Amino acid sequence: MSSVVLKNIVKRFGSFTAVHPSNLEIPEGDFVTLLGPSGCGKTTNLRMIAGLLDPTEGEILIGGKRVNDLPIHKRNLGIVFQNYALFPHKSVADNVAFGLKYRNVTKTEIARRVEAALSLVQLPHVGGRYPKELSGGQQQRIALARAIVIEPDVLLLDEPLSALDANLREDMRVELKRIQHQIGVTTVFVTHDQSEALAMSDRIVVMSGGRIEQVGTPEEVYNRPQSEFVANFLGASNILTGVCRERSAETATLEVPLFGMVPVPNDKAARVTDGPAKLVLRAEKLTLMDTGADTSGMIAAAATVETVDYQGQTVRYFVRVGDRSLQAINMINERPFPEGSAVVVAFRPQDCAALPG
Repeated sequence: MSSVVLKNIVKRFGSFTAVHPSNLEIPEGDFVTLLGPSGCGKTTNLRMIAGLLDPTEGEILIGGKRVNDLPIHKRNLGIVFQNYALFPHKSVADNVAFGLKYRNVTKTEIARRVEAALSLVQLPHVGGRYPKELSGGQQQRIALARAIVIEPDVLLLDEPLSALDANLREDMRVELKRIQHQIGVTTVFVTHDQSEALAMSDRIVVMSGGRIEQVGTPEEVYNRPQSEFVANFLGASNILTGVCRERSAETATLEVPLFGMVPVPNDKAARVTDGPAKLVLRAEKLTLMDTGADTSGMIAAAATVETVDYQGQTVRYFVRVGDRSLQAINMINERPFPEGSAVVVAFRPQDCAALPG
């Protein structure tokens, strides 16, 4: 069963189309992320689901019921915004209880559910404090507790981690996923951060220019991109132009300048036909080796290191292969190859994907 369904949804602001005709089904209990750069339409979609914006065309269904004309307070949604939107003059307990006071819930039941929500976000003893007395991460948890205490049908999260520092953001994404799993609520999460989307999601909806580019599991959208935009937006990719010379039951063989014939598995080249094609080579799949190293079973070419971006456990290289500059991200044990080094770059064909040219 789908908790949220968007049917031919369109949103225009005057002559500008923010969301082009879109269809999306979000299964019950899933954690689904709307991912894309600023201005791609992800937050507009979220706000239409919430009832904060009316769609120009199309239908929105929640729990099988059309909600286009239903105001936000009747949709039974939990919402967490980027700025948390806590009431500074109310205690933490009163903030969490706010949504319950308009739902004919008894005071005894309110107290029980507030206590349970605070325990769920691992802040059981802060009910008497005020938001200004809490850290950013604690405020984020209180905003989440306020959203889930009403036992919503759908939880909407609009970039709730973006205001946190990097280490706390990583901790909180683990906490968010734990809580979502524990309560089993359908969750729609908006972010422009690829690592957040890959780490947290059951499915990712990649958006660009108001259109849905691809919907799939994190593994599907990362390893089997269906467009050049998806390949470039999720991680770092080298896109090489070539020609598909042969299709078999197992592979699509692309002829790629600099590397020759590359047999790409069919499940990663499903839309490729004979003729112009593009090879997608993830930066972390392109390995630098010493000249003369054994490259059996790999596609290899001579290269020169142009730039070294040392990152601790990993290093990002920009290498020159013929007339092309390619990006490689490799784990290192000691020191990276220095700039100017003559190296071999190599990759396994099964680690590539292919797109129509």
